[in-house]
Amino acid sequence: MGSAGSNHRGRSNGAAPHRQVFTIPSDFAAGRDVQRRILDDVQKHGFDGHNFFAITLALEEALTNAIKHGNRLDPRKKVRVEAKVSNKQAEITVEDEGEGFARSRVPDPTAEENLEKCSGRGILLIEAYMNKVKWDRGGRRVRMVKVNEPQA
Repeated sequence: MGSAGSNHRGRSNGAAPHRQVFTIPSDFAAGRDVQRRILDDVQKHGFDGHNFFAITLALEEALTNAIKHGNRLDPRKKVRVEAKVSNKQAEITVEDEGEGFARSRVPDPTAEENLEKCSGRGILLIEAYMNKVKWDRGGRRVRMVKVNEPQA
């Protein structure tokens, strides 16, 4: 499996983010394990409610997209995940080894002609729930940031 950083000592004061890095095969079970480990850290840093839900949803979508659409379930291709979590924010990067895509060319899943299609919603959800989202390396990498905002 992948490897993780281990500089976390209990609940952080937010000054130095806890960093975890994983390199996994294009396998959903490996993706779920990474997701669980990152979400455990997110909870330890005080994310809950809407903030925790947003990270859970965005991370699951990003991992699924990387494994299924990016690497096309090819077990020889890897997915690299990095998470930096503090009490103030969570920054997660997911990168695959696929061909990439042009974000501007992904059809809007809310457009009338796309409402019944089964794909395209993950990107929209990531962008809706996270505070900052950046696609780069030809669409092979997404960097997502969620600020730990006070609950309403």
